[in-house]
Amino acid sequence: MKAPYPYPIIAREGWPYIVGVALLSLFTTHYFGWVVALPLYLILLFVVQFFRDPARELPSEPGIISPADGRIVAVMPCRDPYLQCDAIKVSVFMNVFNVHSNRSPVSGVVEEIRYFPGAFVNADLDKASEANERNALVIRAENGKRLSCVQVAGLIARRILCYVNVGQSLLPGQRYGFIRFGSRVDLYLPTNSVIKVAIGDRVWAGSTILAQWGE
Repeated sequence: MKAPYPYPIIAREGWPYIVGVALLSLFTTHYFGWVVALPLYLILLFVVQFFRDPARELPSEPGIISPADGRIVAVMPCRDPYLQCDAIKVSVFMNVFNVHSNRSPVSGVVEEIRYFPGAFVNADLDKASEANERNALVIRAENGKRLSCVQVAGLIARRILCYVNVGQSLLPGQRYGFIRFGSRVDLYLPTNSVIKVAIGDRVWAGSTILAQWGE
């Protein structure tokens, strides 16, 4: 079963960048030659790969799925700063070569959205969770349990995009946001969750199960 996917394979957030660099490349080629324009074509390839946004197959078994592509950089007990309760934090770091579309980890309803301005330190560092610009969703899953899903800006990320509203229902794997140019997503899960990943694992948004609900 494919995750809900309302956009083409190149994310709409990237269209202005792609068109702009493509036009500049063609202009430079016409007036100065392809040798001079070559670096611009390389930049164009980079921009296209950055904004790719392929459809994903949902996992066949139930669970809490990854909201982002990337590498697991934290699996740790902590305090959920949004629900004010003990939790397990699972963090996914996205570098500039990962897909940056964000997807809902569960089926549920958005109860809260909180935006925090902040710094832009390296998102690979754990302090980014509290220091950086971020946007947090509190989601009540279909089973009544709640979790926090937080988009965190990175070192060069300067734009967090979130397309959902309080009260909106989400399906697992549903695209809900985007972060431009390097970032991370933090999930704060109930303490009895059964974690299925470890630090260093590569994960894919909408496809990889990060954890399963505990009893």
